[in-house]
Amino acid sequence: MPIYSDKVMEHFMSPHNVGDIEGADGIGEEGNPVCGDMMTFYIKVKDNRLEDVKFKTFGCGAAIAVSSMVSDMAIGKTLDEAMEITPGKVAKELEGLPKNKLHCSNLGAQALHKAIDDYRSKQKGKGGGKK
Repeated sequence: MPIYSDKVMEHFMSPHNVGDIEGADGIGEEGNPVCGDMMTFYIKVKDNRLEDVKFKTFGCGAAIAVSSMVSDMAIGKTLDEAMEITPGKVAKELEGLPKNKLHCSNLGAQALHKAIDDYRSKQKGKGGGKK
């Protein structure tokens, strides 16, 4: 019985949206010091939607597959919709992850959410004192 689903293997072997975005609107980083996985997400926002999402991940195959899947799930979504991407939804889209790799789905969703939070905090700073 395979440890990883075909979907996980597909995203690991040919990850989507790898790289960074020059002049990204938001950047989010999340890591796990225990396993050493580190994910950085870059987002480009247009009209309150994620026009582009890229990532760089240092980690195991599951971490790379999770990052690829999170980026696919997020592109085209509104910021609020993207904030609803949860670790459980990511694992489900990947057709499951081994129990000892479920933390990877947490990291991917958290890194994306941090990138959105980063973007939103930058927007507040441009508001010219609006509350």
